[in-house]
Amino acid sequence: MSAFPFQIVGFDLDGTLFDTSADLTRAVNHALSLAGRPALSVEMVKPMIGRGARHMLGEGLRASGGCDEALLSELHPELLRFYEANISAGTVAYPGLFNALDALAERSVRVGIVTNKLFGLAQKLIAELGLAHRFEVVLGGDSLGPGKAKPAPDLIAAMVERMGGGHAAFVGDSIYDVGAAHAAGIPAVAVSFGFMMQPVAELGADAVIDHYDELLPTLERLGNAGQPTGR
Repeated sequence: MSAFPFQIVGFDLDGTLFDTSADLTRAVNHALSLAGRPALSVEMVKPMIGRGARHMLGEGLRASGGCDEALLSELHPELLRFYEANISAGTVAYPGLFNALDALAERSVRVGIVTNKLFGLAQKLIAELGLAHRFEVVLGGDSLGPGKAKPAPDLIAAMVERMGGGHAAFVGDSIYDVGAAHAAGIPAVAVSFGFMMQPVAELGADAVIDHYDELLPTLERLGNAGQPTGR
């Protein structure tokens, strides 16, 4: 087997590794119900996901009648409590993910997660799914303090550093993922099946995949084409 061009592959979590939209929608609707607001559909909530729970709830409030900071601050902890208690009830991996992770492991590629979800929630989710052993590093939106979440490059740079450095790539589903990867100096692969806020072709990713069966060939092509691979 020829040498694989990347030693590290990082992944976003929501909308990239796992479809968490059902559980996140239930949490949003729980919070909205406390304010007497109507429930939102999963398809309405999906584009709200990606910048953390507070941002998602704020978007949900705006979509259901308006948002003010006092109400948002009141409902945010209620959303978090509900979500933490029901974090993996309806979450599923995207097709082909486990085969792709196995193939990366066979090539001695180290994998990590960089998400804007709070670290404690991300850690709890992958533990409940029985997948904590799959990921060498997990970083959440609060792992490095305020202002360090994606699209800032800090979390991705920290992931690469904590895994010992090497050629790296990042896989995500949003403009925040692509922007953070590029700011960190590494290529970004976008998944077309995630929680899209805009057409995937507009994200500016170095490549797009429609299924995890395409991940390794895509990474090989990017690496062999001389894409930037990290510091």
